[in-house]
Amino acid sequence: MFDVYLSDKRDLLVVRSGNPIPSGNTSGRWRKQKRRVILVSEEIRRVIESQGYYVRKVSVFSSDTNT
Repeated sequence: MFDVYLSDKRDLLVVRSGNPIPSGNTSGRWRKQKRRVILVSEEIRRVIESQGYYVRKVSVFSSDTNT
């Protein structure tokens, strides 16, 4: 199982259940989501196995309304 956290900047952090939040490359304050995740994609699984955690920046959708 995996624990999922969201930061104030809406970044996504995934760690194996029971592992602490890494303090190195992660920034901001993390809030744990109420549900645990059982399955993750192969990409996320590989990154967690090599780094111990997976962090993704959530991009902001902006529409160009100046047309």
